[in-house]
Amino acid sequence: MVQSIENKVALLTGGGGGIGRAVAEKLAQKKVDLVLAGGNNIEKLQITAKIVEKYSRCLVLPGDLTDREFRKNAVKKAVSAFGKVDILINNAGVAQNCSFEDISEKEFDRIMDINSKAPFFLTQELLPFLRKSDQATVINIASVVAHAGYPMQSVYTASKHALLGWTKAFAREYYRENIRIHAICPGGVFTDMVKLSRPDLTPEGMIMPEDIADVVLFFLENRGNAVIDEISIHRLNKEPFA
Repeated sequence: MVQSIENKVALLTGGGGGIGRAVAEKLAQKKVDLVLAGGNNIEKLQITAKIVEKYSRCLVLPGDLTDREFRKNAVKKAVSAFGKVDILINNAGVAQNCSFEDISEKEFDRIMDINSKAPFFLTQELLPFLRKSDQATVINIASVVAHAGYPMQSVYTASKHALLGWTKAFAREYYRENIRIHAICPGGVFTDMVKLSRPDLTPEGMIMPEDIADVVLFFLENRGNAVIDEISIHRLNKEPFA
Protein backbone atom coordinates (compact mmCIF):
# COMPACT_ATOMS: atom_id res chain seq x y z
CA MET A 1 0.00 0.00 0.00
CA VAL A 2 1.39 3.38 -1.03
CA GLN A 3 1.76 5.79 1.87
CA SER A 4 1.72 9.55 1.53
CA ILE A 5 4.90 11.42 2.50
CA GLU A 6 3.29 14.83 2.27
CA ASN A 7 4.37 17.21 5.06
CA LYS A 8 7.29 14.99 6.05
CA VAL A 9 10.75 16.51 6.54
CA ALA A 10 13.82 15.08 4.85
CA LEU A 11 17.47 15.83 5.59
CA LEU A 12 19.51 15.25 2.45
CA THR A 13 23.28 15.36 2.01
CA GLY A 14 24.97 15.90 -1.33
CA GLY A 15 22.11 18.04 -2.59
CA GLY A 16 24.14 20.31 -4.84
CA GLY A 17 23.63 18.30 -8.00
CA GLY A 18 23.37 14.87 -9.60
CA ILE A 19 21.43 12.30 -7.60
CA GLY A 20 20.93 14.69 -4.69
CA ARG A 21 19.27 17.39 -6.77
CA ALA A 22 17.06 14.86 -8.55
CA VAL A 23 15.97 13.37 -5.21
CA ALA A 24 15.33 16.80 -3.72
CA GLU A 25 13.08 17.80 -6.61
CA LYS A 26 11.21 14.49 -6.55
CA LEU A 27 10.50 14.74 -2.82
CA ALA A 28 9.58 18.43 -3.02
CA GLN A 29 7.00 17.59 -5.66
CA LYS A 30 5.47 15.28 -3.05
CA LYS A 31 5.31 18.22 -0.61
CA VAL A 32 8.23 17.04 1.53
CA ASP A 33 10.18 19.84 3.22
CA LEU A 34 13.93 19.60 2.59
CA VAL A 35 17.08 20.31 4.58
CA LEU A 36 20.12 20.39 2.31
CA ALA A 37 22.99 19.63 4.67
CA GLY A 38 26.69 19.65 3.90
CA GLY A 39 28.76 20.81 0.97
CA ASN A 40 30.54 24.11 0.50
CA ASN A 41 29.43 24.99 -3.01
CA ILE A 42 26.78 27.49 -1.97
CA GLU A 43 25.84 28.31 -5.54
CA LYS A 44 24.94 24.71 -6.36
CA LEU A 45 22.99 24.28 -3.14
CA GLN A 46 21.05 27.47 -3.83
CA ILE A 47 20.12 26.24 -7.31
CA THR A 48 18.68 23.10 -5.75
CA ALA A 49 16.91 25.18 -3.09
CA LYS A 50 15.21 27.30 -5.76
CA ILE A 51 13.92 24.13 -7.42
CA VAL A 52 12.63 22.78 -4.11
CA GLU A 53 10.97 26.05 -3.14
CA LYS A 54 8.64 25.81 -6.13
CA TYR A 55 6.87 23.03 -4.23
CA SER A 56 7.84 23.05 -0.54
CA ARG A 57 10.07 24.64 2.08
CA CYS A 58 13.85 24.33 2.06
CA LEU A 59 16.67 25.01 4.51
CA VAL A 60 20.26 25.18 3.23
CA LEU A 61 23.01 24.25 5.69
CA PRO A 62 26.41 24.26 3.94
CA GLY A 63 29.36 22.79 5.78
CA ASP A 64 31.73 19.90 6.34
CA LEU A 65 29.92 16.61 6.99
CA THR A 66 33.09 15.09 8.40
CA ASP A 67 33.02 17.64 11.23
CA ARG A 68 31.20 16.36 14.30
CA GLU A 69 30.06 19.81 15.45
CA PHE A 70 28.65 20.60 12.03
CA ARG A 71 26.62 17.39 12.03
CA LYS A 72 25.25 18.09 15.51
CA ASN A 73 24.36 21.67 14.64
CA ALA A 74 22.79 20.67 11.32
CA VAL A 75 20.41 18.31 13.11
CA LYS A 76 19.58 20.96 15.72
CA LYS A 77 18.90 23.60 13.06
CA ALA A 78 16.78 21.21 11.00
CA VAL A 79 14.59 20.31 13.98
CA SER A 80 14.42 23.94 15.07
CA ALA A 81 13.25 25.02 11.61
CA PHE A 82 10.70 22.28 10.94
CA GLY A 83 9.99 20.71 14.32
CA LYS A 84 11.00 17.23 13.21
CA VAL A 85 12.95 15.11 10.73
CA ASP A 86 11.32 11.97 9.31
CA ILE A 87 13.71 11.03 6.53
CA LEU A 88 17.49 10.98 6.19
CA ILE A 89 19.12 10.49 2.81
CA ASN A 90 22.89 9.97 3.01
CA ASN A 91 23.85 10.79 -0.55
CA ALA A 92 27.07 12.81 -0.28
CA GLY A 93 30.13 10.96 -1.48
CA VAL A 94 33.46 11.19 -3.24
CA ALA A 95 34.92 8.84 -5.83
CA GLN A 96 38.45 7.71 -6.60
CA ASN A 97 40.48 7.07 -9.73
CA CYS A 98 43.93 6.13 -8.44
CA SER A 99 46.02 3.00 -8.16
CA PHE A 100 46.19 1.11 -4.87
CA GLU A 101 49.89 1.87 -4.37
CA ASP A 102 49.46 5.62 -4.90
CA ILE A 103 46.75 6.17 -2.28
CA SER A 104 48.05 8.15 0.70
CA GLU A 105 46.81 7.62 4.24
CA LYS A 106 45.35 11.13 4.17
CA GLU A 107 43.34 10.39 1.03
CA PHE A 108 42.24 7.04 2.46
CA ASP A 109 40.89 8.78 5.56
CA ARG A 110 39.15 11.47 3.53
CA ILE A 111 37.24 9.02 1.35
CA MET A 112 36.31 6.74 4.23
CA ASP A 113 35.22 9.70 6.36
CA ILE A 114 32.93 11.18 3.71
CA ASN A 115 31.50 7.96 2.29
CA SER A 116 30.98 5.87 5.42
CA LYS A 117 31.89 7.54 8.72
CA ALA A 118 29.94 10.79 8.17
CA PRO A 119 26.66 9.08 7.23
CA PHE A 120 27.10 6.64 10.15
CA PHE A 121 27.37 9.38 12.75
CA LEU A 122 24.83 11.67 11.09
CA THR A 123 22.33 8.82 11.34
CA GLN A 124 23.32 8.31 14.97
CA GLU A 125 22.83 12.02 15.68
CA LEU A 126 19.40 11.99 14.09
CA LEU A 127 18.21 8.76 15.71
CA PRO A 128 16.36 10.36 18.67
CA PHE A 129 14.24 12.35 16.24
CA LEU A 130 13.65 9.44 13.87
CA ARG A 131 12.22 7.52 16.82
CA LYS A 132 9.48 10.16 17.06
CA SER A 133 8.36 9.74 13.45
CA ASP A 134 5.71 7.31 12.24
CA GLN A 135 7.54 6.95 8.90
CA ALA A 136 11.18 7.13 9.92
CA THR A 137 13.38 6.12 7.00
CA VAL A 138 17.10 6.27 6.26
CA ILE A 139 18.32 5.79 2.71
CA ASN A 140 22.02 5.33 1.98
CA ILE A 141 23.24 5.84 -1.56
CA ALA A 142 25.93 3.20 -1.91
CA SER A 143 27.27 1.79 -5.18
CA VAL A 144 27.68 -1.38 -7.17
CA VAL A 145 31.21 -1.43 -5.74
CA ALA A 146 29.65 -2.24 -2.36
CA HIS A 147 29.46 -5.77 -3.80
CA ALA A 148 32.43 -5.87 -6.18
CA GLY A 149 35.83 -4.32 -6.73
CA TYR A 150 37.19 -2.50 -9.77
CA PRO A 151 40.70 -1.33 -10.67
CA MET A 152 41.71 2.14 -9.50
CA GLN A 153 38.86 2.24 -6.97
CA SER A 154 40.26 0.42 -3.94
CA VAL A 155 39.38 2.96 -1.24
CA TYR A 156 36.10 3.96 -2.85
CA THR A 157 35.19 0.26 -2.91
CA ALA A 158 36.18 -0.17 0.74
CA SER A 159 34.10 2.84 1.79
CA LYS A 160 30.97 1.59 0.04
CA HIS A 161 31.41 -1.91 1.46
CA ALA A 162 31.54 -0.27 4.90
CA LEU A 163 28.45 1.82 4.17
CA LEU A 164 26.48 -1.23 3.07
CA GLY A 165 27.73 -3.25 6.04
CA TRP A 166 26.53 -0.88 8.74
CA THR A 167 23.27 -0.37 6.82
CA LYS A 168 22.53 -4.09 7.18
CA ALA A 169 23.40 -4.07 10.87
CA PHE A 170 21.26 -1.00 11.54
CA ALA A 171 18.31 -2.55 9.68
CA ARG A 172 18.25 -5.54 12.05
CA GLU A 173 18.89 -3.48 15.17
CA TYR A 174 16.12 -0.90 14.70
CA TYR A 175 13.51 -2.75 12.67
CA ARG A 176 11.26 -3.30 15.70
CA GLU A 177 11.34 0.43 16.41
CA ASN A 178 9.71 1.00 13.01
CA ILE A 179 12.79 2.71 11.61
CA ARG A 180 13.58 1.54 8.11
CA ILE A 181 16.96 1.81 6.43
CA HIS A 182 17.68 1.01 2.80
CA ALA A 183 20.77 0.96 0.59
CA ILE A 184 20.67 1.75 -3.11
CA CYS A 185 23.65 0.36 -5.02
CA PRO A 186 23.65 1.90 -8.49
CA GLY A 187 26.16 1.22 -11.21
CA GLY A 188 26.87 3.83 -13.86
CA VAL A 189 24.90 6.93 -12.86
CA PHE A 190 25.81 9.85 -15.10
CA THR A 191 26.74 12.54 -12.57
CA ASP A 192 29.48 15.18 -12.32
CA MET A 193 31.41 12.87 -9.97
CA VAL A 194 31.47 10.11 -12.59
CA LYS A 195 32.42 12.57 -15.32
CA LEU A 196 35.51 13.55 -13.32
CA SER A 197 36.48 10.02 -12.32
CA ARG A 198 35.72 8.39 -15.66
CA PRO A 199 35.92 10.97 -18.46
CA ASP A 200 35.86 8.12 -20.98
CA LEU A 201 32.20 7.36 -20.20
CA THR A 202 29.27 8.84 -22.09
CA PRO A 203 25.62 9.10 -20.99
CA GLU A 204 24.40 6.56 -23.54
CA GLY A 205 23.05 3.51 -21.73
CA MET A 206 23.82 4.91 -18.28
CA ILE A 207 21.46 5.38 -15.36
CA MET A 208 20.27 8.95 -14.87
CA PRO A 209 19.92 10.66 -11.47
CA GLU A 210 16.14 10.81 -11.95
CA ASP A 211 16.05 7.00 -12.05
CA ILE A 212 17.63 6.84 -8.58
CA ALA A 213 15.17 9.46 -7.34
CA ASP A 214 12.32 7.17 -8.44
CA VAL A 215 13.79 4.33 -6.36
CA VAL A 216 14.13 6.60 -3.33
CA LEU A 217 10.48 7.57 -3.68
CA PHE A 218 9.48 3.91 -3.94
CA PHE A 219 11.20 3.10 -0.66
CA LEU A 220 9.59 6.05 1.11
CA GLU A 221 6.07 5.35 -0.10
CA ASN A 222 6.20 1.57 0.40
CA ARG A 223 6.98 0.66 4.00
CA GLY A 224 5.36 -2.77 4.23
CA ASN A 225 7.16 -5.66 5.91
CA ALA A 226 7.91 -7.27 2.55
CA VAL A 227 9.80 -4.33 1.06
CA ILE A 228 13.37 -5.15 0.10
CA ASP A 229 16.08 -3.39 2.10
CA GLU A 230 18.63 -3.14 -0.69
CA ILE A 231 18.46 -2.67 -4.43
CA SER A 232 21.23 -2.76 -7.01
CA ILE A 233 20.78 -1.08 -10.38
CA HIS A 234 23.06 -1.83 -13.30
CA ARG A 235 23.29 -0.55 -16.82
CA LEU A 236 23.34 -3.18 -19.53
CA ASN A 237 26.33 -4.15 -21.68
CA LYS A 238 28.65 -1.74 -19.91
CA GLU A 239 31.35 -1.98 -17.27
CA PRO A 240 29.59 -1.21 -13.95
CA PHE A 241 30.64 1.98 -12.30
CA ALA A 242 29.20 4.45 -9.82
